[in-house]
Amino acid sequence: MAVHQYKRGARALASTIIEIRNLSKQYRIGLKENDYKTFREALVGGLITPIRNWRRLRRLTKFDTEGDYQQTNADEFSARDVIWALKDVSFEVHQGEVLGIIGRNGAGKSTLLKVLSRITEPSRGDVWLYGRISSLLEVGTGFHPELTGRENIYLNGAILGMKKNEIKRKFDEIVEFAEVERFIDTPVKHYSSGMSLRLAFAVAAYLEPEILVVDEVLAVGDAAFRKKCLGKMEDVTKEGRTLLFVSHDMSAIQNLCPRTILIDKGRVMSDGPTHEVIATYLKSLQELAEVDLTDRADRRGEGKVRFTKIEILDKNYRPVEYPRSKEKIIIRLHYKSKDSHEFRRCRASISVMGYGHIYFLLSTELVNNKELIVKDEGFLDCIIGELPLSGGEYYLCTYLETNKIEQDYVEAAARISVVDGDFYGTGRNYAPGWAGLTVLVRHQWEWK
Repeated sequence: MAVHQYKRGARALASTIIEIRNLSKQYRIGLKENDYKTFREALVGGLITPIRNWRRLRRLTKFDTEGDYQQTNADEFSARDVIWALKDVSFEVHQGEVLGIIGRNGAGKSTLLKVLSRITEPSRGDVWLYGRISSLLEVGTGFHPELTGRENIYLNGAILGMKKNEIKRKFDEIVEFAEVERFIDTPVKHYSSGMSLRLAFAVAAYLEPEILVVDEVLAVGDAAFRKKCLGKMEDVTKEGRTLLFVSHDMSAIQNLCPRTILIDKGRVMSDGPTHEVIATYLKSLQELAEVDLTDRADRRGEGKVRFTKIEILDKNYRPVEYPRSKEKIIIRLHYKSKDSHEFRRCRASISVMGYGHIYFLLSTELVNNKELIVKDEGFLDCIIGELPLSGGEYYLCTYLETNKIEQDYVEAAARISVVDGDFYGTGRNYAPGWAGLTVLVRHQWEWK
């Protein structure tokens, strides 16, 4: 039987606020149906259906906690029926510590935070929490849609174990930070996503939990709100409270978190000083970008149409290994649909990522008014007249949606190695130390 415990009691160390030991989380995935193509096969299938259904019922109600599965035939339980979102994760967090958590999409970061926040139970392992925990994992997390903003603030405070007077003392600060004064007595189901996000963050930060958990949800806010939230998180850490922060923005992680852990395929791959862990992460992206795009299993989306290949071409549409600053390049994205289907109302984009954060976005909807139609197979060309990158290593993240449904997103789908060029035509380059860290922008200076 799986073992999972949330414990409170004497701490192993006086300063320890979170202890995690051999934490694992297992999910069941869909089971593939067999296809019967002949009358004989259909007849046999009908006869054995009761046996097959009984075996499927066993699979739905029984887990092998050790994860060692032996497949005896097509109907038997197998390792393909489950995935490990987390596997044997162990680490400690001390009181007042700011811990960054990074990793690629699907690595297990959000699952870890959901287990810590008691949104989902682990399959096995132990979790010790020595304080109240407040989480901001998704827009509107912890809100009841039928209750007003005011009622949800008091509800969340009560869940945290706070008294009414404690919540009342913080109420005005929460409302002011969230900027929802006019709508505080309106049911939150009528709030926009931005309003819900602001209120959720304010509630999580101001109700003074000992442990604050923040996921990548801040990425959906505007720049001013993100800056405001980062400032508040810095204040929280100065007050001696513990912060767990998940982000793809390496600059935010670097500035906020002295210590970071890297999660990959459900396991802790690195745990230490942030600059060292980020270096390990960027190296893993480099290795990942070398994997054939059709073999990438860490992609996100419905998958009815996917990118299959990326080419970097020069102005003459010939492959180029090392494009140069200022030169014209073409990024060619090859795609193929799963069922030879044509898609309308599409949007494709490429985000150019450097030191763990996005430098700029290239999107079809930003520069084209005509409808993008994706056929059963083909390619899209993104043409950059003057490559505005300083010499260095960059990564291309690709995105494709059809009729507002995400079909394919691949982080670090390809690597691009840029060679220095005379971008400004002055014979001078950027200052030493800025290689690979800057976007080059055409500009001029005037003075009297």
